[in-house]
Amino acid sequence: MLRIAGAALFVTAVLLGAAPALAQTEPTGELPVSLDRIREALLQAPPPSLLRGLNAQPSFRVEVTERRRTDELLATLKFDSGPSIPGGLYAHELEQTYWPSVQNPLMQPYSAFTQGELVQVMVTSILEKYFAGRLKNAISNAERRHAEAAAHQEVTRAIAEYCTAQPSGGAGIEICANPQVAR
Repeated sequence: MLRIAGAALFVTAVLLGAAPALAQTEPTGELPVSLDRIREALLQAPPPSLLRGLNAQPSFRVEVTERRRTDELLATLKFDSGPSIPGGLYAHELEQTYWPSVQNPLMQPYSAFTQGELVQVMVTSILEKYFAGRLKNAISNAERRHAEAAAHQEVTRAIAEYCTAQPSGGAGIEICANPQVAR
């Protein structure tokens, strides 16, 4: 394949070199070059080395850092809307503009609660935050243990029924000899 490509390249170079000579001579029907000499030169020429070094290890490294810079920039941006306020941040700002806290103390959040009620809200919130998750996990774990115990009892009962239905009460069957291994 390389020899053919090299030959085509050599023939093209020879013909391009002969083109000015053809333009200056009168057309006689004969070519000013000898195909035999071209063939002979192609056979003597070493094969071109266009694909040398295919097995060589690269001595360079390419790293695209633009994506990393973009990710780092996006990580610094905050897309949250501020504090969690009913109606959103702009509704809270509008409310503060129309009803300033100094002139309208009863229009502020939690102003409808007495001090005792505020303590109750605080205690309820703390209990919910710290203990509700633990209580939920404890109930889930207890339900799971109960379901596993019921499943073990059902498997044991099914094994016992199977063994009693077998000839000789399941003698010689490993699961009937030791039903605890089956679990």
